[in-house]
Parts: sequence; C-alpha cells; structure tokens
Amino acid sequence: MCDNTLRRQYEALGITAPVYEYGMKILETLEERFQQIDRTAEYNQLKVIHAMQECRVSEACLLGTTGYGYNDLGRDTLEQVYARVFHTEDALVRPQITCGTHALALALMSNLRPGDELLSPVGKPYDTLEEVIGIRPSRGSLAEYGITYRQVELLADGGFDYEGIRKSITEKTRLVTIQRSKGYQTRPTLSVERIGELIAFVKGIKPDVICMVDNCYGEFVEEREPGDVGADMVVGSLIKNPGGGLAPIGGYIAGTGECVENAACRLTSPGLAKEVGASLGVLKDFYQGLFLAPTVTAAALKGAVFAANLYQPLGYGVVPDSVESRHDIIQAVTLGSPEALIAFCQGIQAGAAVDSHVVPEPWDMPGYDARVIMAAGAFVSGSSIELSADGPMKPPYTVYFQGGLTWPHAKFGILRSLQSLVDRGLVAERCLKSGKEAPGDCRKTSK
Repeated sequence: MCDNTLRRQYEALGITAPVYEYGMKILETLEERFQQIDRTAEYNQLKVIHAMQECRVSEACLLGTTGYGYNDLGRDTLEQVYARVFHTEDALVRPQITCGTHALALALMSNLRPGDELLSPVGKPYDTLEEVIGIRPSRGSLAEYGITYRQVELLADGGFDYEGIRKSITEKTRLVTIQRSKGYQTRPTLSVERIGELIAFVKGIKPDVICMVDNCYGEFVEEREPGDVGADMVVGSLIKNPGGGLAPIGGYIAGTGECVENAACRLTSPGLAKEVGASLGVLKDFYQGLFLAPTVTAAALKGAVFAANLYQPLGYGVVPDSVESRHDIIQAVTLGSPEALIAFCQGIQAGAAVDSHVVPEPWDMPGYDARVIMAAGAFVSGSSIELSADGPMKPPYTVYFQGGLTWPHAKFGILRSLQSLVDRGLVAERCLKSGKEAPGDCRKTSK
C-alpha cells in the first residue's frame, strides 16, 4: 500500500496532515524499540504454548459446566496452565472474580486475620483499594475486621526506603502488598527485578511474611513474572493483559498452595474451596485470550512507547519517558489542565471501534476520591487492555493511557488524542513541524 493511500484513510478518520506527518516522524525513530517488544512477545508466546501443551489442553477443556461445576476439566486445567505460566504452585482463575480490585480484596481478606497488619512498602495503593483496606472508611473493610495497615513511602528518586521498611515490619506484619504499576501516580512502575529485590529484603527480615504482588497491567511485558522472584501471590484481572481482549470477566490469583486454597475458601465456602464454581461457557475465551495475551500486550506496549515519544517533544511530562524501559502497559501524560485532560480522553473515545460517537465527561465513580473521566469504547466493558484512557480531575491533570488490541488501533487512537488537542487550540499546529523540543508556548496549560 502506498503512503498516500494510507494517509487518505487517516484523513477520512479525522487525522489532519500535520498530525499524521508528525506521527510518522516519531515512528521512524522507534524501529529498534519495537523489535525488542516483539522479541519479548515471542518468548512469552512460546512460554504460554509450552504450558498449554504440558497441561494437555484439549477440546474438552473449552466446553465448560453449569450448576455446582463439579469435575470441571477445563477450569481445573486452566488453573494448572496459569500456575505454570506464572511459575507458582497453584492458581485460582474464575469468572466469579469480577475485577482486579475484587481479586486483590479476595487475596487480602483470605490470607489476613484479625490482629494482623498489612504493609505497603511502595506508598499509597490504587484508589479502589483504599476502601478495601479501610484507609477511607467503608463497610466490610479490613479495618472493620481488626486488620491494621501501614505504608512506607518511596524515596524522592522512586527508590525503596529500606530503613523505613525495616522499622515498619513488626510481629504483627502478616502480608506485604507490592503494587507493580503506578496507579493514579507518576512514580515509576516496578520491574520484576526490583520487585525481587524488595521481596528478598522483606523475607530477610521476616521469612514467614506473605509477599503479594498486584500484577495488573504488567503481565507479559517482561520475560519474567513476580512468581519467578519469590512472590507468594501474584494477582490480576482477566480484562487486562492476560485475558487478551477476549475474556469477558474474571480475575486470577497465582501463588503458593496455601494462599490459593485460602482464597478459594473465601471465594466459595470453607470445605468447598476450588471444587465448585461453574465456568459457564467462558472457558474458550479464557484459553484463547491467554494464548493471544503476549502479542496483544506487545501491541499495547508499542502504543505506550509511541505515546511517550509523541507527547514528550511537545513539552508534556510523560512517565515512563520516551527512552525508559517498560514494565507495564500504562503511559502517563501530564496535561496540565482540565480542558486538555478532557480533550485527550474524548480523542481516544473518538478513535474507538465501539461507541466512537459517545462523548465522555467527568463523573463521580465509586471507589475514587475525585471525579474521573474515562474513555473506553470496548468490546468488553471496562477492558483496560483495549484502547482506553482515564484520569482524575485534579491537578496536575494527568491522563493514564493504555491498551490497543492491535498496534494499528493503538497508533490511530494516540494520533486521534493529539488531533483533539490540536483542534481545540491546546497544542499549536506549528509545533508539530519541529523535530526538536517544542518551545513553552506550544501548548496551553490553562484557560
């Protein structure tokens, strides 16, 4: 296909020549980065296939059950596959786990008891966990069950406060929770290597402490997973990376046999644990989604790298920056004004295949302490592995972009977000013609 034909297709979808040409200039610099992403995807694809073959996945595994779900071959085999992929003793992978927050709450509530203390050595957890823990009072929180909480902030440079962590680990410390991704913060995402260093430090102080990793947005970004570096539990959502865009619901907990059994008893009932829980016809999507996950994650990673390289030269703060290594699929862009945050998200929505005509607006969402704007025209509602963006309506007005089931869609969505800013006069079109760092008046930060 000649470049003019492709350019006309972008033009038909609302991308003007200056935005298109600016995007193409950026892409010319990313060939080596994309090759690295593809190599990681290939390794992880083979890892998933190997696990499926070792567990003897068969056509019968795709059928599913109803009712109690006794002797559900596909469900049980899928959990064996997850345990092999994440290098853990066991796994719980169920449609009855409704989302990532539910999976994390389940892992915490099933492995903590009254009088125990939960420690976060990486600062504040994601907003929706505040009510789970009881940082913000909520019915049924850990605090209501007599489970205390403390956290140690990261150092100014993003490093671990090892001395602060040492002082915070006491006889009561039962579980340490490590959030891999940044959440609504601009701190660096934690690499698997750094997670392993932190786990080793904690275990050196108290060997029997449970180390849980919130793995959301991080699966298949690297060749290793937290289970490879000593995590007792690895927790995530199936409508993010590991579901490959096909899983319609669900979450997973992979970890030690004891931790997973505790979670199963909490999810279903003591005495029943993993023996019940019908798979309800979703197993084919769970298996095929996992099979596709490495390449889908790679597409999202390319989108994140492209976004950072697109917005940084225009003077926007980006985390990670345009050259940093990547450990999750999220790209934070600090836009500096509510107008720019809304414009970015509305541009992403306009780039969707589903609900592109919908105009997202900020609104009050359960579990958050500020109004949030979310853009997500998705085949699976709320699926963060699909093209999406969101952010809290508070300074510094940072948007968190992620997803794209295919690289071409991620690319188009990012260009559409920039086009939205240009159309509203929030980015000067003349700045797109410069390959160098844009001058300070190229973007408008407030009205």
